[in-house]
Amino acid sequence: MISDDDYLYFIDEQLDAMVAMVEELGDHLANTSLEAVGSNSPYAILTHCLGVIEFWGGHVVAGRPSDRDRAAEFTASGPVAPLVARTRRTRQQLARDVRGAVAADPPPNSSGPETAKLPIGSTQGGALIHIHEDLARHRGQMDITRDLLLMRDPRHERSE
Repeated sequence: MISDDDYLYFIDEQLDAMVAMVEELGDHLANTSLEAVGSNSPYAILTHCLGVIEFWGGHVVAGRPSDRDRAAEFTASGPVAPLVARTRRTRQQLARDVRGAVAADPPPNSSGPETAKLPIGSTQGGALIHIHEDLARHRGQMDITRDLLLMRDPRHERSE
């Protein structure tokens, strides 16, 4: 069994990377999507990831009400600094939610009929693993998006 601190380490690793990317891109590029149909800006990707945490950690695992507008997450835009601050607050709340979770117990709130019998919807631990799964997937998406945005914007040079 993974400890709460170990789990949060892996979550923080994903969020740290995504925050660093939107900060590197700045307000303009962080809000820019690629030309590919259905692509999302890094700002929208991070907004969606915070929605994932707030829904699966806050609603499903911790039992708080949710008024999530998932579709709006993918069109979100704005300055980077408030998004970074929201990320910090969301991480702090997730840490409290994780510490209150009982991995093998059913969640107090349903994630919906399509996931109720899957591990992500039938146990609190499954829902928490789903958060990491989504963050890791979207971090990779943001890595590629950032690289492509920087390639086409000569004003930004990456340092590695």
